[in-house]
Amino acid sequence: MEDTVIPYELPDVENHSFFFIDQRVKINIEAKLHQHDAWELYYVVHGQGNRMAGDTLQPFAAGDVALIPPSMLHRWEYAPNSADDDGCIRYLMVAFSHSLVERCIEVFPELRNRLAGITFPTDALKFGPESSRIIREILSEMNDMDELGRLSEMMRLLPIIFTTSDHTFAGKPMRIERDVRRMQQICTYVMAHYVHAISLDDIATEVGMNRSAFCSYFKRCKGMTFSQFVTQYRLNTACELLKHSRKQVSEICYTVGFNDVPHFNRIFKKIKHISPKEYRNNHSDQII
Repeated sequence: MEDTVIPYELPDVENHSFFFIDQRVKINIEAKLHQHDAWELYYVVHGQGNRMAGDTLQPFAAGDVALIPPSMLHRWEYAPNSADDDGCIRYLMVAFSHSLVERCIEVFPELRNRLAGITFPTDALKFGPESSRIIREILSEMNDMDELGRLSEMMRLLPIIFTTSDHTFAGKPMRIERDVRRMQQICTYVMAHYVHAISLDDIATEVGMNRSAFCSYFKRCKGMTFSQFVTQYRLNTACELLKHSRKQVSEICYTVGFNDVPHFNRIFKKIKHISPKEYRNNHSDQII
């Protein structure tokens, strides 16, 4: 079944220039696939899972910070076993219109000097370690401030999120509605079945295409084969487990859908240019 895109309106913020929330909710209450006419800056405080942003599916974990452009389809799907003892996940999120940015640039020369000549991203972004640390600190401080204090912190946030080079790609918009629905359907299927073998015939049937047409379609949309996409997703999921769990490499291998540990090690090193054990050692401070 395809995910249904939910028309989503941010809560009314009358007499406020942007929306800020510290959200702690049950997993089943968190928004499904949706879009809204605002920038979304999202900090995962507790929980982990998979994020769909535009045409891209990526795992996320506590501590991650991402920026979703206006009108981009997106969804944060939390894993049930990542909730706290009350079955809740938590995130801090600020949403703001692009007109707010334009008005601030027009009114405040100090901000205009920082943002002069920049090209605003059309892709979703995941911020790197240093930028994430700064953004997490600002959002956490905003949580304890009154409205005027939060507005002041927004002036600090805007140049950081729009000028830092410390980020990676997290998704690009898809302009054709049919392709959006189909790619989201493919991503949902991979999320549900990546632990097991996924045949081309199975995924092609899932989206109502023959095998040959599906292969051509997927390569055109994603710039890679479906097999490469599944491998990439499995390895990204493995990286999150290496960083955030104490599972053995062999257990992680089978958890993410590989059925042979030496093969997993070879593929991991070929794609990531480092072995799984070396990757874990480099990120050992993130294991809780």
